[in-house]
Amino acid sequence: MSQPIEIALIDLREWIRKETASIVEPLRNKGTNLLKEIQERLNDTIESSEKIFEKSDSEMQKSNPKTYRFARNANKFARSLSERIKTVNVPEKVNHESLQTLGNDLEKTLTTAMQQRGEAYPYITPYFIFDRRRLDVTLKRLADIYKDLRNFLTKYSKAKMVEDTSSAIDKLLQTINQADEAEKQREKVEQREKSLQQELMKTQQEIANVQSRAELTELMEAEKRIRELRKSVKHSLRHLQKPFFKLQRLTRRGNVAIPLDEARKLGDYLRDPFEALATEEEGHPMLKGILRKVEEAITQGKLKLKSTRLRKAQEQIDSVLNHASLNLLHKSCMEARSRKTQLLTSGVAATFQNKLVGLQEELRQLQKENELISSRIKAIESEHRQLLEKIENEKKELEKTVFHLTGKNIQVVFSQTK
Repeated sequence: MSQPIEIALIDLREWIRKETASIVEPLRNKGTNLLKEIQERLNDTIESSEKIFEKSDSEMQKSNPKTYRFARNANKFARSLSERIKTVNVPEKVNHESLQTLGNDLEKTLTTAMQQRGEAYPYITPYFIFDRRRLDVTLKRLADIYKDLRNFLTKYSKAKMVEDTSSAIDKLLQTINQADEAEKQREKVEQREKSLQQELMKTQQEIANVQSRAELTELMEAEKRIRELRKSVKHSLRHLQKPFFKLQRLTRRGNVAIPLDEARKLGDYLRDPFEALATEEEGHPMLKGILRKVEEAITQGKLKLKSTRLRKAQEQIDSVLNHASLNLLHKSCMEARSRKTQLLTSGVAATFQNKLVGLQEELRQLQKENELISSRIKAIESEHRQLLEKIENEKKELEKTVFHLTGKNIQVVFSQTK
């Protein structure tokens, strides 16, 4: 096979026009003449129908009882037929699409015209004989030119291929523009990603600097100690949560009476056992008072528990009331809470903590945006790859079509399309 001819995509349309001009131009000239003749025959048909309309209208004005009904039928038929034919639009430009549309319109119009004719003529006869014959002649000539149009369309295939090639060029140019836009969008998003990475590094460094401050380090250690103690308190009072819940419910129903301060403290132990214990006075008297109410309610049969749960709860109550099992833990909670309060009230640690919280929130937002941008980049890259594949497929199909049209092997290049 001979070496393919390289043709820039922007020059391809004109190159094809020149290569196919000897075939396409005569077809388009013939198509232009055919359109003119179709318009003339449509005008003749309209004129013939309007002739009947005018004569029937004149006859109706005479009010002759013998002819009035026939004239009225002719008038209605002629007006309807004229309006229907006037809806046919003859295009100015010759191309396969416009010719195909015209052919379809003509076919529908002729079908409607013949149907109206068949329905109306029996109610017009024997009047308007010469005008009806003239109309029949114009309808026959219109039907003949419709057949000529259909025959012409079958010969128009070469020109249609040229038109389709022009559309394919437009489609390929559009796909190239889409790929270019995707590339620009990817570069823009990547630039934002780069900027975001710098912001992330800066924020992480600021967080590290704040966290290295002695005041904040001490506060963080205090908070860590409180977290550890919170777990210990929850574990130590784990068998009392169900009894506490049931005692609270009995209190609200009025089945058990306890002092108001103990009722509030009971709610505290259910919400946050650490905070409740840490704010107790030495010896945690409020907790002990609540436990005695639990013990009393169990004895009276008001607070009922399953056997295993009951046994564990009673053991827990006994260890707190009689063996001071929570004394050490209570002291540790008080000290840890006091130390945190002291650090926060000093102002310095609180300031750094607020700054740290703000920086950490900023970091989370930056990380979230970074994840979204990463996903966006992947989506754009996938779209760009698909567009490049589409460009290659459309290019090959275009080259193949041009070969069928001209018999020449070409290679479309894009260097001049940008």
